[in-house]
Amino acid sequence: MAPRPVLDHTPREGVRTFTPRWRNSPLTDERMDTLLPGRALPDGPLVPAEAFGRQGPVVLEIGSGHGAAAIAYAAAHPEADVVAVDVHVPGIARMLAAADAAQVANLWVHPGDALPLLTERIGPGTLAAVHLFFPDPWPKTRHAKRRFVQQHTLTLIASRLAPGGVLRIATDIDAYAAHCRTQLEAHGGFDVVEGERPTWRPDDGFEAKGLRHGRSVSEFRCTLR
Repeated sequence: MAPRPVLDHTPREGVRTFTPRWRNSPLTDERMDTLLPGRALPDGPLVPAEAFGRQGPVVLEIGSGHGAAAIAYAAAHPEADVVAVDVHVPGIARMLAAADAAQVANLWVHPGDALPLLTERIGPGTLAAVHLFFPDPWPKTRHAKRRFVQQHTLTLIASRLAPGGVLRIATDIDAYAAHCRTQLEAHGGFDVVEGERPTWRPDDGFEAKGLRHGRSVSEFRCTLR
């Protein structure tokens, strides 16, 4: 008999979706000191007109890694403000340097966990889209509770999306794709279309690695009902 899916409607205490293990190099520290202040979100609740100096679509990318997708989206959509969130400081430092080199003015960076940001600082209906590209798959069944896509995170994201807002998910791990299908179907708050790869997203990082290893990429476009 197949194991019953994990359907967590509330967060489990002490369960994190990431493992904070890294060391900062002097270059990482220098980039964080010099480049982050100009792209950091102001403290407190996010008020887009005040934070970005304009009122337009706000897109949140969760687990932005080195920032290739976030930078590409920002360059292709100058009308939007992109907030890239990640816990991995060396990756954030690389993203800051790449964004500076690409001269994208509409990319903003938040070092930290996306869940407190969504829960405590981003208000209902603020976001036009949320992107979750190649999240940590936590492949072992006993670790399924650590996968980012859960009932409570889908409910939280749905509450922060504006009407008609979109959640995009991509993964090159079949087990994670199956997990997403189960969670999205059980949640029922989104209309889901599979297989649409956004043309603006570069073939970079985990996607390129997965393709080199013969894996296929599953794409989910989830529109808020």
